[in-house]
Amino acid sequence: MPKLTRSDFLRQAAAAGLAVLWAPEPGASAEEEAIRVDASQPVLHPPKDPKRWPAYREALTRWRGEVRAQLHYSDELYRKPEFAWAASSFSCCFVMLCDEAFYSPSLGRYTLSSFLREGAREFGGYDSVVLWHAYPRIGLDDRNQFDFYRDAPGGLPGLRRLSRALHRAGVRVFIDYNPWDTGTRREGTDDLGALASMVRAIEADGIFLDTMSQGGEAFRARLDQARPGVVLEGEAALPLERLRDHHLSWAQWFDYGDPPGVLRNKWVERRHLQHQIARWSRDHTAELHAAWLNGSGMMVWENVFGSWVGWSPRDRFVLRAMHRVQRSFGDLFTGESWTPLVPTLAPDVYASLWEGRGHRLWTLVNTSQVERRGPMLRVPLGQGERAADLVRWTEVEPERRGGEAVLEAALPPRGIGCFLVSASSATPTLPALLRAHAGESEEPLERDARSPIRVTALRRPPRPARPAQGAVPPGMVTIPAAEVTQKVTFRVRECGFYGSPSPEEEAGIVASRLHQPHTIERRASLGPYALDLTPVTNARYAEFLKASGYRPRHPENHLKHWAGGAPPPGKGEHPVVYVCLEDARAYSAWAGKRLPTEEEWQFAAQGPSGLRYPWGAEMESGRCNGSAAGGTTPVTAFPGGRSPFGCYDLCGNVWEWTESERSDGRTRFAILKGGSWYRALGSDWYMDGGPQPSDFAAKMLLMWPGLDRCATVGFRCAVDLSRRPGTALPPSHQDTKKGKESLP
Repeated sequence: MPKLTRSDFLRQAAAAGLAVLWAPEPGASAEEEAIRVDASQPVLHPPKDPKRWPAYREALTRWRGEVRAQLHYSDELYRKPEFAWAASSFSCCFVMLCDEAFYSPSLGRYTLSSFLREGAREFGGYDSVVLWHAYPRIGLDDRNQFDFYRDAPGGLPGLRRLSRALHRAGVRVFIDYNPWDTGTRREGTDDLGALASMVRAIEADGIFLDTMSQGGEAFRARLDQARPGVVLEGEAALPLERLRDHHLSWAQWFDYGDPPGVLRNKWVERRHLQHQIARWSRDHTAELHAAWLNGSGMMVWENVFGSWVGWSPRDRFVLRAMHRVQRSFGDLFTGESWTPLVPTLAPDVYASLWEGRGHRLWTLVNTSQVERRGPMLRVPLGQGERAADLVRWTEVEPERRGGEAVLEAALPPRGIGCFLVSASSATPTLPALLRAHAGESEEPLERDARSPIRVTALRRPPRPARPAQGAVPPGMVTIPAAEVTQKVTFRVRECGFYGSPSPEEEAGIVASRLHQPHTIERRASLGPYALDLTPVTNARYAEFLKASGYRPRHPENHLKHWAGGAPPPGKGEHPVVYVCLEDARAYSAWAGKRLPTEEEWQFAAQGPSGLRYPWGAEMESGRCNGSAAGGTTPVTAFPGGRSPFGCYDLCGNVWEWTESERSDGRTRFAILKGGSWYRALGSDWYMDGGPQPSDFAAKMLLMWPGLDRCATVGFRCAVDLSRRPGTALPPSHQDTKKGKESLP
């Protein structure tokens, strides 16, 4: 094999886009001996051969100095005391504001105390939270991302109280920014001005930059004016050039390699914290190991936009064990004395060394599927130095041999270990540390690596009594009993589906078919029922309010489009909107009716032949409200769009509630049908809009009435029909086109 000179090799590597951390001297085999790392990637991968790790570490150190010089790197912002908290925000929880563990719809309030207690018990506690608000709900009407914070329970003052309670508990608060939200209502200022206003109002500590790797240069100055110590954390890999003003970043779906590599950004700036995350994974071993070896953090995220991706007991144990150590030795993990890939004595076991304050601390990972038991490390151990196992928080007595000692442990399959050696002058001393953590050790759940499953259950209120035989209420049409096979189509979104497919299949579909259609089939056995010919109108809802005296428990945004307690002039026959599921149920009960199930709604729209649209197989202009009017239209404005049973407005105008509320104990949702006149343009991340086929289903996450009431969602009612054997049902629309039916 021909030999390459050092300069030739460096030129060839540069042409290939590789950063060469170390190259051989002239005469050596470049192909065999060079240490080549692609520094454009977020992980710096080491050589496979442990004998070459010392050279790899030396090369890393040299490269770090060179890149900091090339960048004219300044750590000014990291030295400011108001930003110091960010370097040790090791455990961050991504929390949906609609999560039933965070906000109780039955109590009507945030349940922060129980949420934090569970976080401490299961994950070792949180250092920060991301308060996620809009996606995947945004786009149903024209409310923008900032409106979703304004319409949260208690509004911005309620979120400020929540933020202050989190601060009292030692937890920092991130709010979210969606740069792709350009198709909804615009603010009276630019997004940066709106963000600064939100930071001030909520007293937030950071901004999570959704879909972004970095914020613009103007972010820093505007946020400093709004509130001191506000940090930026992007979702995509942060470029080295922006380390100086972004204190945190995500490490999402990184390839950590085997042996596990070094996080590039963390290596360059030790106080830069990265949160490891792979949100659709049910095994978090790779992220946990990377965080442990790199002195970095984890994102705890189980409620993934409404889909449950629970952590296994094993992964929870590992994070609890990690977090206890990280909180005690945060300054070591953010300091300069970090030695990656130190030698170990067991196969498939890797370790990093952290030093400071008279302590030497080793973090170890077992990457194999079997337990590794016995000698792990050979370390110097001087007179007066003592050792401890910090997973179990117990002192160990290694055998000393000539100033050295061998530290032994039992590392579970894919588990972790931690050793501490402390001098007598260490701060704090080893006995003080062990006393402070007395009772915190626990035996690892070595085998329980299964991700827990949550069952989604249907919540259906009691049905009203059936009307007398043949007494179909006015303004309704009869739908006969039927046994049907229905196709249901979703646009694949990260909020997932329900019932089918399995959670594992669902995650695979989301990962591979995001934004694409997905169809399932289901059988439905439908008894005879009657359905309103039109959605409930503003005028009919006004009659209900006058007759019933109904006042919602949470009045926020109820009938927001009305003025002075009356429908907008000229819109009495338009569908009522800004009504939540609870409001629709209240009206239905007053009328002696109920909401239709989604299966009933779909059958009424498709008819026995399963039409794609209420009128036929294709979308046709003039059949429905397709947004040309720029708002809602009267409920009988499109007679050419009636369904086979004679119902109006089953496509377009407004989405309609169905009696389909479901919950897995963490996420409530309901299925909307029909589509609406409104469609948010500019991003696939928006919720579905516009008129929709009859088989289309939109999963709407529920939180509380103030947020669930929308400008584009209304409802119509159904009622069960009784039938004695041998008795004919009232005629359907197919038999009454001569005008026998009566409209409301």
